[in-house]
Amino acid sequence: MTQSPATPLPSPKRRRRLREAAGLTQAQVADRVGVSRETVRSWESGRTTPHGREREAYAELLAEQEDEHASRHDPETVPAHAGTGTPVQRSQLALVPAGADALPSTDPGGPTETAPPTPSTSAPDRADAPAGTGPDAPQETQPKPQAEPLTPTQAFDMLYEFCAPALVRQTYLLTGRRELARESVERAFQLAWQRWPEVAVDRDPAGWVRATAYEYALSPWHRLRPRFRHPEPPPADATDRALLAAILRLPPVHRRTLVLYDGVGLDLPDTAAETEASTPATANRLLHAREAVAARMPELSAPEELHRRLAALAGSERLHAPGPTAVRTGSERRARSWTRAAIAVTTLLVSATALTLATAPDHYEPPLSPGTTVRGVPPRAAPGTLSEDELDLRSKLRSETENGPGRLVPEGR
Repeated sequence: MTQSPATPLPSPKRRRRLREAAGLTQAQVADRVGVSRETVRSWESGRTTPHGREREAYAELLAEQEDEHASRHDPETVPAHAGTGTPVQRSQLALVPAGADALPSTDPGGPTETAPPTPSTSAPDRADAPAGTGPDAPQETQPKPQAEPLTPTQAFDMLYEFCAPALVRQTYLLTGRRELARESVERAFQLAWQRWPEVAVDRDPAGWVRATAYEYALSPWHRLRPRFRHPEPPPADATDRALLAAILRLPPVHRRTLVLYDGVGLDLPDTAAETEASTPATANRLLHAREAVAARMPELSAPEELHRRLAALAGSERLHAPGPTAVRTGSERRARSWTRAAIAVTTLLVSATALTLATAPDHYEPPLSPGTTVRGVPPRAAPGTLSEDELDLRSKLRSETENGPGRLVPEGR
């Protein structure tokens, strides 16, 4: 008896990329396959592997997503309409991970590129053609035309248009402030553009920008800014207000862990790596965050319902990020300002150093010895007012200086 080979599946990272490119959440994939959301999370992280009927259903779903992704555009070419700014059909909080072979089209309703038709060759032409050059030649003898590589501007714009809208919504869940969320994402992408040679070759460019935006948004120095001392208007819905208040009461590190795991959909090791903590510590933070939210809102004790409510809360606010051109221009203007400030400070230091060298003495001058106290000499008395007796004595002495008293002569006996 022989056992049929198992249905092949893509790699775990490829499974997650296909799901996010199709705009599906883990809960939606779990409903279609007939498993729980935690099971789909384990499949995408590589901890477990599906078997039997579940494997066949999961492989069929991934094949459909692969075909839809391939029909949307060629991974080796750049769509002509990329960069128009039209939102992509995807979940409210999902971000494209690192290493995705191709991003979905940013204009679902726009025209699609088609390959140019292959000219037909008649039989005589085929006969006259040299061997290995006709349409019936082997595939390896016909090199595929190489697509033009993306310029840094095009690559940055594609990353920004695909990640910025979802990243603004995520940052809003962390801070509860709309302006701060937009500013954090803008600053993160400005820093990414300044370090684009480093970010472009990073294993996870979207994760790099996300971590930078989270760090800026959760900085404790924002509370000292005048514009952030007053709270912003809360959401209109009462349930959304209660959920946002419960999230904002969490410690910043617990809040970030909850958004990454239950909001974005990262697995536990990736969440631990992004929050710079161990996996057991991240699991404890996640459990405490869920317990704190469930204590205020018991209906969100299930992780699936919590994920759904987080996506609904983030999608209920109209949060728009500025265009990629404005971000790049602001980044370059900011870099020029810092460069000019650095040049000015350097010039000031050089001028001060030159002035010091010009006015400093060119030889050694010994310092003067400090004065010492001489002992044994009475202090000099200052003249003062004479008393009556002293005045009489002075008058007497002055009157008898010239004549003096009579000479005393001894008397004889």
